[in-house]
Amino acid sequence: MGAAFFYHLTRQPLETTLPMLLGKARQAGWRVAVRGRDAGRLGWLDEKLWLGPEEGFLPHGLAGGPHDALQPILLTLDAAANDPACLMSIDGAEVAADEVQRMERVCILFDGNDESAVQTARGQWKTLTSAGCSAQYWSEESGRWEKKAEAGGA
Repeated sequence: MGAAFFYHLTRQPLETTLPMLLGKARQAGWRVAVRGRDAGRLGWLDEKLWLGPEEGFLPHGLAGGPHDALQPILLTLDAAANDPACLMSIDGAEVAADEVQRMERVCILFDGNDESAVQTARGQWKTLTSAGCSAQYWSEESGRWEKKAEAGGA
C-alpha cells in the first residue's frame, strides 16, 4: 500500500519541482503519470520537460498518442494508460483513495501562493486520510524540503 505525499510549493515553481520528483521516481524504476486538469497546461509542461537539461532528460509523452502504454512518464487528464506505480497530481487534479492504496506513491503538488490551491490540497488531505490512506506533508518554506506532518493509514 502506497502513500500520498503533499508538496507545498512556495519557493520553486512547478516546472522546477516536478522534474526533480519525476527524476527520483524514475530512479526508483517507476512508471509515472502526471495528472492535470487542463490540456493547455499539460502541453506547456510537455515543452518544459523537452527543453530540460540533456543530462536530466525525462522520457515522456502526452496522453492520446499511439504509444501511451509504453511511456515511462505520461502527462494525462484522466486515468493513465501506462500502468504507473506513481501518480503526480498537479493543479488540483483529483486523486482517489484506491489509487493511493494501489500505487507505490502519489504526489500532490500545489502552489502555496494560491489560496484556492491550498484549500483544494487541504480537502484532498482530509478526504484521503479519512479513507485510511497514509499521507505526508512536505514544505520548502525553510529553503529545503522538510516533512511537516504525517498521517498513518488504517
